[in-house]
Amino acid sequence: MAVDYFGAADWIKERISFKAEVGIVLGSGLGGLADKIEVKERISYGDIPGFPKSTAQGHKGEYIFGNLEGVPVILMNGRVHFYEGYPMEQVVMPVRVMALLGVKTIFLTNASGGLNRKFHAGTLMCINDHISSFIPSPLVGPNDDRLGTRFPEMSQVYNREYIKLMHEAADENGIELEDGVYLQVTGPAYESPAESRAYQMFGADAVGMSTVCEAIVLYAMGIKLLGLSCVTDMAIDNEDCALTHEEVQEVAKASSKNLERIVTDTVKKIVES
Repeated sequence: MAVDYFGAADWIKERISFKAEVGIVLGSGLGGLADKIEVKERISYGDIPGFPKSTAQGHKGEYIFGNLEGVPVILMNGRVHFYEGYPMEQVVMPVRVMALLGVKTIFLTNASGGLNRKFHAGTLMCINDHISSFIPSPLVGPNDDRLGTRFPEMSQVYNREYIKLMHEAADENGIELEDGVYLQVTGPAYESPAESRAYQMFGADAVGMSTVCEAIVLYAMGIKLLGLSCVTDMAIDNEDCALTHEEVQEVAKASSKNLERIVTDTVKKIVES
């Protein structure tokens, strides 16, 4: 079944009058930012015709339209993952539709496993590059030129000027913020010790099950991007650790206040710049 991004966007536009400037995608255990929004309107993914439903624990699956400390935003409260069984063109549907609703900047967040031994559980990492080699490309298949070029270059996916603003926001709040490369795998199994060592050798600082596929399609659409990852465990040292999804969510929640502050202040700086 063909995925109708434009039809879904038009369906939302018929029901939502709110105009946002920035889009924000919330990852596992990071839904607390939704409570900071002065909500104007909500739409559940399940109500949108042809839209995938978020089934992962910790992902509510809705768009929230409202103001974040005065900035009009669309919040994607929960995402869809490839491991849930959806084809990649459906996995990226929520972010593509968000872009079609008119935002020019999208802030991607996620929970991840640390591969850089300087990190620890709770480290916040600004994503400055990514590795997509371990997932199917979301651009495979017939190309719709309205959604971007057939062969997008990927040299500066994450906006460098906005990365500077993110670091300013972190510094002003006394929050430690690292930089690094994020690698996406399909999941849902966590990485084996050998896989974690291999990903580290590839140059990855953190690994997770989302975000890169979204970044690829959004960058191809001309959206300015930022990525922020919350390291919830050290994947590189997991030989004696039986990690659970619940533990990932708990660490993400414990770090959520710092993440929320960085996201909020960065968004405000972007709008003011």
